[in-house]
Amino acid sequence: MKLSHQVLIIGAGPAGLGCALALQAAGVEDVLVVDQKGVGASFEAWPEQMRLLTPSFHSNAFGFADLNSISPETSPADFLNTQHPSGKAYASYLRATAMHYELAVETGVRVTGLRRVRDCFEVQTSQGIKTARFVVWAIGEFSRPDLGGIEGAEFCLHNSQVRDWDQLVVGNQKFTLIGGYESGIDAAINLMHLGKEAHLLSRGHPWESDDPDPSRALSPHTRDRLKTALIEAPGTIHFYKNAEVLAVRPVRGGYELEVRDGKPFHSPTQPILCTGFRSALEPIRELWAWEDDHPVFSEEADESTLTPGLFYSGPSLQHRGMLFCFIYKYRARFGIIAREIAMRLGIETGGGLDLWKRRGFLLEDLSCCTDCQCAVSADEEKAPIQTAEVIEYAQAA
Repeated sequence: MKLSHQVLIIGAGPAGLGCALALQAAGVEDVLVVDQKGVGASFEAWPEQMRLLTPSFHSNAFGFADLNSISPETSPADFLNTQHPSGKAYASYLRATAMHYELAVETGVRVTGLRRVRDCFEVQTSQGIKTARFVVWAIGEFSRPDLGGIEGAEFCLHNSQVRDWDQLVVGNQKFTLIGGYESGIDAAINLMHLGKEAHLLSRGHPWESDDPDPSRALSPHTRDRLKTALIEAPGTIHFYKNAEVLAVRPVRGGYELEVRDGKPFHSPTQPILCTGFRSALEPIRELWAWEDDHPVFSEEADESTLTPGLFYSGPSLQHRGMLFCFIYKYRARFGIIAREIAMRLGIETGGGLDLWKRRGFLLEDLSCCTDCQCAVSADEEKAPIQTAEVIEYAQAA
């Protein structure tokens, strides 16, 4: 079979472009990135008020890569002159990086099918069939909202559908949020600054979590924003922990939420789901092994253990129970994928990936993901939550 390209990367977000840049540094020249909507399209779709959680610092000159960069020699902080970029600003950084390094990117290409044929891949797209020796699946999760398994979720609004909180809340005062992690707290903070009353229902109480994995606890940036909102914002927030919402039904005067082990909760406005996103690998689920409903990746190169030559990069990546969902975490494997593909193509990388390794884009030792323990236990300040009403929902009911 005649190959269209040696490597086809599906997805033109930070994961796809980052892998393309690493492959370029490794000496792999025949690489094409395709995307249905455009470079950084998911970030363009963020609400106007949403910002990257991890801070950007212009520290490249001192040997430390910007946490939000997708290559060791670029910096969103330097390019955008801001610490926590908006989605639109970050998308502009991605476009500028792709143009500067002259990456081959085709947009308006919708992938409808992927299969391995003998020793290569056949990719069905809206622009016809493309073939490649290797495929890197680099689609993100933002376009795949998780409805939380809630009956009647179609009556709710997922937070990813909000384009501007200012326009959403005109004329309304009380809002109900389902889900208490980053997106739920972010929604509550925005509502509070608009003078609204936010009621946040969560299965647990993540705002009190001290989990060592930063993907399972609120970021310091979000905690700081919450502190400020509780003190300065004209609105209010009410936390309901252990409030697992099972169903949502329209009723006279609003919506009724069925809560496990508790009395029904009434919302006068459309409930907002802050329940996260589904795995980016579900569209090609049959090409991956799964354990406990999580995809399995080879530790050597983030490759499918069922389909040789199929790699993944992005927020759905997991190793040893730890999530690589932030840019600064999954980018640590860009160099690993690039080195493996170059080796199989018989390309000598030379020192092309040396800088990538020094700057943290070629993480080989995964023990650091699970063995890291803080030497000093912090006495976390609980004051922010003490200034808001926290209800043990099941017991209170």
